Amino acid sequence: MNRNLPPARGHGYYSRRDMLTRAGAGFGALALGALLADDASASGGASLPSDARPPHHRATAKSVIFVFLEGGPSHIDLLDPKPTLNRLAGQQLPESFEPIITPMGEYDAPLMASKRKWKRHGQSGMWFSDWIPHIAECADDLAVIRSCWGNGLNHSNGVCQMNTGSILAGRPSLGAWTSYGLGTENSSLPGFVVIEDNVGKVINGPRNWGAGFMPASYQGTPMSGGEEPIRFLTRPAAVDAERQVSKLRLLDAMNRSYAAERPENSELEARIRTYELAHRMQSEAPEAVDLAAETAETQALYGIDAKETEVFGRNCLLARRLVERGVRFVQLYHGAGSKWDSHSAIEKNHSRLCRASDKPVAGLIKDLRRRGLLDSTLVVWGGEFGRTPMSEKGDGRDHNCNGFSMWMAGGGVRGGQTIGTTDEIGLHAIEDRLHVHDIHASILHAVGLDHWKLVYSHQGRPERATQNEGHVCRKLFA
Repeated sequence: MNRNLPPARGHGYYSRRDMLTRAGAGFGALALGALLADDASASGGASLPSDARPPHHRATAKSVIFVFLEGGPSHIDLLDPKPTLNRLAGQQLPESFEPIITPMGEYDAPLMASKRKWKRHGQSGMWFSDWIPHIAECADDLAVIRSCWGNGLNHSNGVCQMNTGSILAGRPSLGAWTSYGLGTENSSLPGFVVIEDNVGKVINGPRNWGAGFMPASYQGTPMSGGEEPIRFLTRPAAVDAERQVSKLRLLDAMNRSYAAERPENSELEARIRTYELAHRMQSEAPEAVDLAAETAETQALYGIDAKETEVFGRNCLLARRLVERGVRFVQLYHGAGSKWDSHSAIEKNHSRLCRASDKPVAGLIKDLRRRGLLDSTLVVWGGEFGRTPMSEKGDGRDHNCNGFSMWMAGGGVRGGQTIGTTDEIGLHAIEDRLHVHDIHASILHAVGLDHWKLVYSHQGRPERATQNEGHVCRKLFA
C-alpha cells in the first residue's frame, strides 16, 4: 500500500474509487522507473521501442517536412507566370474579373507587372522565376499546385488555417493529427518538431503547432538550428546521473499523485510524458542535432558555409537528420514574423528572402534524393496565401487567399507536373481548385491516413483534421 498518499479531501477517508485512482498513479510511475533505470545503465543511447500505429492504407511517405514561408510569398513572381498581367500593367482591374476583399478592403489599385525573368527547367519544362534558380534545378521532383485557395484574409487567420485547418484558434495542428494517427517510430525523439528561423516571432506562436482539444502530448516540440537546438536538454555539469534520476523519480511521484485527482487535465499527463521523453532525449538527441558530424560538402550543399543561407541551411539539414531518425512531422518556418509580407518594396523583400531560402530548400531535396530518403519523405513548400496582381503603395502587393501556389515533392508525389491554374492575372484559382482542407487531406493520405477515418471524439462529437471537408488530390500521386 502506498504510504505517501496525499491527504484525503472532504470526507476524511478514501473511497474505493479514490484508492484505485491513487494507486493507479503508482503503476504509471513504474514505467518511468524502468525507463530511468534502463537509461542509467545504457552506454550507447539506443532508441527504445516505438509506439508506432498502423496506417489506414499503404503509405507513400513515412515523414513530412513542411517548409512554411510565413507572410505570403508572391505566386505570380515565383511559380505562376502571367504574361497578360504584364500586358495590362498600370490599368485598373478589368470588369470581367471578380474583385476580391483584402485587409485593405475592396480597392481599385492598378495592376502591377512582375519584373521577374522566367525559364523552363527540367525534362518536364516547368516554369520558374529567376528568384528561385536552385529550386528550379529540382523541377522534375516537384509537383507545383497553382490553384490553392483558403479563407484567411490576414496573417493570423491565414497561418492558423494552413496549420490547423481553421481560421479560428483552438484546433489541433496538422502535425498533431499526424502524431495522433501514427504515433512515433523513435521513442527517444519527438514525433512532431517545429523549427523557426526567427525563434519566438511566428504569428500566433505555439497555437500553430498545438494539440487543441487533443491530449497535449501530441503538440509540436520547438527546436532551433543554432548552438543549442533543444533548450535546457543538457544536464548541468554539477548534477550527476544518479542525482538527476533521483530528482526525476520524486518529481514523477508528485506529478502523478496530483494528476490522479484530476484525470481530465491532459496537460499534466503530457508534461509527465515530456519529462520522460526529455530524459531519453539526453542520450539520443545530442547526436541527432550534431550538424558537425556532416561533411563539409553536405554543409555547403545546404548553404551553411555562406552568411545569407547559414541559418535556414542549418534548419533544413537538421530536418533531414530528424526524419532520418524517425521523426514523423517537421515544420520549418522561414521568415518567421511575417517577413514574406510585401505590401511595399516587394523586389527588395522577396529578393533577400529568396536568397536566404532557395539554396537550403534545394539542398534538402537533393540530399534526401541522394540518400534514398526522398521516396519516403514528403516535402511541402508554401505560405498562408499569395499576393495580389494589383499594386499596393506603388511597389508592393496585398494578400490574396483566392489563388496562390504551393509545391510538393517526394513521398509518392509524381514530380515534373503542374496542377491547376489561376486566371490570366493570378487573382483567382479557377481549375482543379485545392482548398486548404484538400491540401491537408492529401498530406495525410501520403502518410497513410484517411482524413475521414482519422477521428478524435471531443465532447461527444467526432472531430476530423479537415472539419468534415476536403478531398485527396489524386493527380499528385504517381
